[in-house]
Amino acid sequence: MPEVNIAGPDGRLEGRYHPQPNVDRSPVALILHPHPQFGGTMNNKIVYNLFHAFVRKGFSALRFNFRGVGKSQGTFDNGQGELSDAASALDWLQASNPNASACWVAGFSFGAWISMQLLMRRPEIDSFISIAPPANVLDFSFLAPCPASGLIVHGADDDIVPTEEVEKLAVKLQNQRGIGITYETIVGANHFFEEKLPDLDTRIERYLTTAVA
Repeated sequence: MPEVNIAGPDGRLEGRYHPQPNVDRSPVALILHPHPQFGGTMNNKIVYNLFHAFVRKGFSALRFNFRGVGKSQGTFDNGQGELSDAASALDWLQASNPNASACWVAGFSFGAWISMQLLMRRPEIDSFISIAPPANVLDFSFLAPCPASGLIVHGADDDIVPTEEVEKLAVKLQNQRGIGITYETIVGANHFFEEKLPDLDTRIERYLTTAVA
């Protein structure tokens, strides 16, 4: 899994990239980590597991550190700069895979918020996976309408983001025509899915198996 350096808008971005060898048209996936000011990095366990779930399904996958995290240059920018970082990372991923058959984004918590904004700005993104989107503290009203189908997974015992707030977001998206939103909750799971990571991995694996069949 090679370490890569991506030219970001505020300096170098540190990433980990897994290409699919000898597959010219493999789909690509970009995975975004949780809040940088609360310890979020590309090595977060959920981000790491998402990354490898995509790799197992034949994707060329990239995860990276937002500005100011790890070896990435720059400083935290309240989401605006991080969205620009994600756009630069997606540019790099697409340039590395010009014949990709599909493009996905995925994110956990803060990373889910950034990934959904990127989804709205990049029509080439075909689908998404959103884990514990913080719908109670960050504005998701820009999803009007949501342009792509995807999966939302939330912990039923999340004490940071109330399940009701994520359910309202999911129902709103499910009522749109032309896309399919799968919404799943995991009983006993908190915001970080402690002790429930195998259940989360199973849901992700099952969704990808169906979606890329």
